[in-house]
Amino acid sequence: MSFSRNFLFASTFAALGLSGCSEGDVGSAAKQADETAATKSGSTAAAHEHTHPAEGPHHGHLIELGKEEYHAELVHVGDQVTIYLLDAAAEKPVTIDAKEILVNVAHKGTPEQFKLAAEPDAGESEGKVSRFTLASAELVGHLENADDEARLNVTINGTPYSASLAHSHDEHDHKH
Repeated sequence: MSFSRNFLFASTFAALGLSGCSEGDVGSAAKQADETAATKSGSTAAAHEHTHPAEGPHHGHLIELGKEEYHAELVHVGDQVTIYLLDAAAEKPVTIDAKEILVNVAHKGTPEQFKLAAEPDAGESEGKVSRFTLASAELVGHLENADDEARLNVTINGTPYSASLAHSHDEHDHKH
């Protein structure tokens, strides 16, 4: 049995040497295997190594779009609701060619839809924007009501995304 273990070890070592794998490649392969195993076991700690800011660049609540390909940042001050589209790191604006984005709300089983109009941010032009706004006390009420379900629907680079706009009221003090 000792012979077969030593043979297997030597064969593996020789194969790595002949294939030209560097120490970095072996480390990368091991890291990838660890991440795959962590994902399959349900643990996301090893597979989810990057960090997120606690809030967006406009001091709003961050929402993941897709598998973190993009983020949306929700900001509301008074009756004004603003959604900014951001990159995967939630740092830089992502512009899209849209006149509006939609927020669908389910309130006591009744669906409602709100359209946030494109509003170019500094340096953006009509037709390619990252900021969308709507002045609506009703939408703000839905966003703050834990019993209502609000979902953002937006298409970025031809891919549709939908995400919950629910957020914890314990995270910040609503002075955004």
